[in-house]
Amino acid sequence: MSKNGKLKGKKIAFLATDGFEQIELTRPGDEIKEAGADVELISIKTGKVQGMHHDKFGDKFPVDRKVMDAKVGDYDGLVLPGGVHNPDALRMDEPAVAFVKEFFKQHKPVAAICHGPWTLVEAGVVDGREMTSWPSLRTDIINAGGSWVDREVVVDEGLVTSRNPDDLDAFCAKAIEEFCEGKHAEQRA
Repeated sequence: MSKNGKLKGKKIAFLATDGFEQIELTRPGDEIKEAGADVELISIKTGKVQGMHHDKFGDKFPVDRKVMDAKVGDYDGLVLPGGVHNPDALRMDEPAVAFVKEFFKQHKPVAAICHGPWTLVEAGVVDGREMTSWPSLRTDIINAGGSWVDREVVVDEGLVTSRNPDDLDAFCAKAIEEFCEGKHAEQRA
């Protein structure tokens, strides 16, 4: 079955700030749009955010809405790209952490890749979940009550996680699948 139209009528939020891994935003963004969804870039700042190609500067992307002005009820799902600086800055921003946590309270699917799960740890939504991430987050996830595994993609009741850009095929496919399913009764904050 083609991805085209699967997400028609859905709106997906991407939460990122300066220092995000560019391919972890652009590739899922393109595939989710191709599947028919509207995509909005939400950030802790206005203007543009700086993408990275690992440790080199990438492109700048226009922010659609500041996180303080975004309402979770307007979205059907959330994507958290990685990069090192991006989730570290997000987890220090109370409105960003509250925004992420609210997706879990409303039982909406969330997809996080690479260092993106750092924000999930800060939001207190990792306890009791099986997930993966960039390997350096393993101890943080375990200390937050999660079960860390080394697989290209892990799905746990609406939460999709992957390790790095090499996993984007599986990450994008599972994120689209979970966004299609919509709310998960077992998704919890």
